[in-house]
Amino acid sequence: MSARDAIAGVTARFTEHRPAARPVLPDGPLGWSGYAESRARAAERTGEEESVVYGRAVVGDRECVLAAFEFGFLGGSLGGHTGDRLEAAYALAGELRLPLVSLVATGGSRMQEGMIALIQLQRVARASARLRAAGQAQISVLRDPATGGGWATVGAGADVVLALPGAQIGFAGSRVRPVGADPYAYTAEGQLAAGQIDAVVAPDDLPGVLSRWLTALTGTSPAQAAPVPGALSDTGLPATGWDAVEQARATARPRAEAYLDAYFEYRMPLNGDRCGGRDPGLLCGVGLHAGQPVAYAAQCGTATRPAGYRTAARVIRLADRLGLPVLTLVDTPGAANDAEAERAGAGAAIADAFAAVAAARVPVTTLVIGEGGSGGALALAAPDNTHVTQDSYFSVIAPELAAAILKRGPDEVRSTADQLRLRPQDLVELGVARSVVGHAGPQAPTTR
Repeated sequence: MSARDAIAGVTARFTEHRPAARPVLPDGPLGWSGYAESRARAAERTGEEESVVYGRAVVGDRECVLAAFEFGFLGGSLGGHTGDRLEAAYALAGELRLPLVSLVATGGSRMQEGMIALIQLQRVARASARLRAAGQAQISVLRDPATGGGWATVGAGADVVLALPGAQIGFAGSRVRPVGADPYAYTAEGQLAAGQIDAVVAPDDLPGVLSRWLTALTGTSPAQAAPVPGALSDTGLPATGWDAVEQARATARPRAEAYLDAYFEYRMPLNGDRCGGRDPGLLCGVGLHAGQPVAYAAQCGTATRPAGYRTAARVIRLADRLGLPVLTLVDTPGAANDAEAERAGAGAAIADAFAAVAAARVPVTTLVIGEGGSGGALALAAPDNTHVTQDSYFSVIAPELAAAILKRGPDEVRSTADQLRLRPQDLVELGVARSVVGHAGPQAPTTR
């Protein structure tokens, strides 16, 4: 698929822009013999002057700046003049205060321009950083292939990374990989499983998905706090601490996915920590609530793994940069504490989540919908805007573990639960939670 066919596949409204022209050396900066002829053949074959086309576009009903790679022009490779076009595309997005969508199909840096080609990656990184600082979103769509420096800058450097099914993705292209390397690791599906991309999207679905993402990533200034979700069950307040624990651990209790489905008109998932990990027990993304975009991070009742905390931190920082309020749903017995979690950096990942919440300039709203297990739960809780449902609890430690540490027998676990004052109404009295939430929303005002 050509660059212009790729553009036509997502929009019928595209206005091309071009950077200011500068001289082209016949055989490039290295004087590479035959390079001029190679460029001429590529231009004749594709009708393009370079490997990137960019301009202003409308996808769905949302404006953006769109850049598309022409793989037919020397493998969509990045040379000096490609850098001109990419830098101009990022600058145009910043000037117009629009998100940038990149349709990536590239083999990497252009060999015939040597180090001049390679340093274009620095130009792209600087341009991307400037656009990020300006508060504009970046979305990349990985076509086939997306390899080398183009993947490691324009592709992987975007806030949201989508890919077409079966696309070849990886820093190493097919001709330079180690012998015997697992081919699945270099596919869109393999990168999704490794938490490196957010979704694999069929070509026919791409226009709608991009339109929804462009809507979801457009915040309001200043961001208003996300409304507290209404509770999905009405168990009544627990009489004892152990009653609270049993209600929170009940298998029939509504879980995060049910809360998210009830809260959002639609939601767009963000997948993975970009470090090779993903945690299926923590759902992250951006959704539309009452017509307004809200970022979310929701625990699903399992022990949260390091990749989950890193993904949540990634989403919270993205929301903070784009001016989106954040909703977190707390429901975990605690952080995963097995040897694998320790090797994956559990402590650092939890610290990163605490730091992301603490540093957020946008409002963060938290609802505890089940178990609030120690620091593994607290890492995603807003310090001044946490609410609890009737079938939840929050505790410094699980009652069973507290009893074990205190050398108490199994028959003292229930009384230990009472001593921990972990019931929803206790949390409001202690000033840890602002309200107990029922079907109609918050029911008990803050005591602070």
